Amino acid sequence: MSESRAAVRYAKATLDQAVENKALEALENDMRSIAQTINESKELADTLSSPVVKSLDKKNILLEIFKDANAVTKSLIGVLVDNKRIGLLNEVAQKYIILNEDLKGQGVAFVTTAVPLTSDLEKKILEKVVELTGKKVVIESTIDEKILGGFVLRVGDLQYDASIASKLSNLKREFTNSL
Repeated sequence: MSESRAAVRYAKATLDQAVENKALEALENDMRSIAQTINESKELADTLSSPVVKSLDKKNILLEIFKDANAVTKSLIGVLVDNKRIGLLNEVAQKYIILNEDLKGQGVAFVTTAVPLTSDLEKKILEKVVELTGKKVVIESTIDEKILGGFVLRVGDLQYDASIASKLSNLKREFTNSL
């Protein structure tokens, strides 16, 4: 089973628990916080994926960082640790956000840029996504200097890569294939 399918299953189960406990908003805030924290902290991401760090230590670290989180969120962390899938936490959080936005009738557009988005650019992206998908979306932006410039836009299963790093990679591949 691929990592994405597993993440979707955990996210759906968490969403079901959130609906059952009437904690949709609290869990959405938790998942956004988790995704943002892991995306902004390379050390945390490395710790979660490290086979050297014990599962119990990972669980304790996460429960300390997210000590104000909802009980359902803490339960999710426990389940992922017990099933040795804690490395999926960021992906589960992102999938949860998407599923919750779909439940509310909105979509989520993930935008990765090399520099922070300006409000004008964010507005243009929102307009373009509505034009392409017909859905009202919320933008989740992350900064990744490795893309050098441009942006990567992901809405649901669609991905548009207009990054400089991608264009350089394609150019390199073309040169290599033509030799």
